[in-house]
Amino acid sequence: MTQLRTQPLSQPARLDAPRATFRSRPHDIHNIYVSLKQWRIFHAVIDCGGFAEAAKSLHLSQSTISYTVSKLQEQLGTSLLRIEGRKANLTPEGRALLDRSRHVLKEAIELETFAKNLGQGYGGEVRLVVDHNFPPHLLMRALSDFSKIGRAASHVKLSEVDTLQAEDVLRDLNVDLAISERVPLGFLGEPLVEVEHLPVAHPDHPLLRLGRDVTAADLAQHVHVGIGHAFERDRGAGSSKPTRRWAMSSLDTVVQAVAEKLGYAWLPEHRIRHWLDEGMLVRLPLGDKRAYKTMLYLIHGRPWASTAAAGRLAEVLRGLTAEGNAGGSGLSPTVNRVM
Repeated sequence: MTQLRTQPLSQPARLDAPRATFRSRPHDIHNIYVSLKQWRIFHAVIDCGGFAEAAKSLHLSQSTISYTVSKLQEQLGTSLLRIEGRKANLTPEGRALLDRSRHVLKEAIELETFAKNLGQGYGGEVRLVVDHNFPPHLLMRALSDFSKIGRAASHVKLSEVDTLQAEDVLRDLNVDLAISERVPLGFLGEPLVEVEHLPVAHPDHPLLRLGRDVTAADLAQHVHVGIGHAFERDRGAGSSKPTRRWAMSSLDTVVQAVAEKLGYAWLPEHRIRHWLDEGMLVRLPLGDKRAYKTMLYLIHGRPWASTAAAGRLAEVLRGLTAEGNAGGSGLSPTVNRVM
């Protein structure tokens, strides 16, 4: 006799099995009855001074305006307007809701604009790291032009840092663009602008009372003021002999130290032009070694995930420096683009 073996069609559910949990949110459990259009009409009644004026402004019939406001009050369960003659005045409740509803409508308009710009590749955030030697007027012009192109939909997070810091910050995978004197290993940089550095001191500094060209031996006898990373770079422009070097954390502090006769420094010409024009700083006569130049490069921090917004900002930066090279007013005579 053949024995039949049966198996259950399905396993019973375990009582201790984990169950999915659902967290309710305000928009999950509350129905929204009031539309943005209703709030817009309500605002028009207040701003225009009445139903008839609002109807003309919105190109709607007066009956539509009246019905919309009446329906709005019914849905909210509170009176927003008090009709006195031919004028509509806000109730205390209406006044309390007016400002908050204006904020809601403003946010909705900005959200819609942001969504449209996202579709055109302008949305999101662009993180830009800039070497402090980059000309500030170029930076401001670039941001101004970019805001017009991107319709202010892209957020820009700007950091101005020391050259060595720029190299370190690029290791952050969230950085989109950097302008730096050094291109870290593994990154590609394109020449952007060349910055000229001048040897300067206070007019009453002993080096300027020598009555002749200043030599490397003369420089070695005085304090050399600079930003931390700059000393190694400046060695070729000055003396290889040991000298007193004071390292500052910012360019403004270096300028102030030189203005207080604490030492001499090599500084970007475009950052100290007004000090030179006013006679508060003077160029040191170094004979043939009048100045030296450094190149600033435009670097894409993460080219594998570059956004359209970052690409457009890079285009703006290239365009401004190209204008300077072609004789435009964007660059000072001592800052030139290298092709």
